[in-house]
Amino acid sequence: MATSRVRKANSVVKTAAGTSATAPLPRLRAAARAAADLAYAPYSHFHVGAAIWTDAGLFTGCNVENASYGLCNCAERTAIFSAVAAGARRLFCVAVFTPTPSPTMPCGACRQVIYEFGPDARVLSNCAGPGEINTVIDALLPGAFGPADLGITPADTAAQRATKRAVRRSKKAS
Repeated sequence: MATSRVRKANSVVKTAAGTSATAPLPRLRAAARAAADLAYAPYSHFHVGAAIWTDAGLFTGCNVENASYGLCNCAERTAIFSAVAAGARRLFCVAVFTPTPSPTMPCGACRQVIYEFGPDARVLSNCAGPGEINTVIDALLPGAFGPADLGITPADTAAQRATKRAVRRSKKAS
């Protein structure tokens, strides 16, 4: 597994594909920590925050629990779903903060959603202690099932969005 517990001060994220995306890593770490303070966790008392860097900028999320446990949502997915609702489609980096002495990684469901929008995304896990895990989604979810397995490419989703916008505009004009 390609992980490192060394905190990098730079702001260039090297993705699994070797491409670079400028991401404000210190800002992502701070935003994830701040998002954890907003968590709704009356059952587990495990406050998690996430900050993501996308093609539309920075988004945050916190875990939201529910008395019906199956309806809970993790911080990572909250941030990603908020970003998608705002128009983001490309995920470059995910920073997660947990109030633990050592860093914890995203759950399996979050890993799958991260892969959907960032198949070469960088994943940083920070904690209340001094450690950090710095890895890529491929290392956390090797052999992942994703859009390409269904014959979907990022160009397809962009074309689908453009078609929907054109249809809405034509309906509005008529």
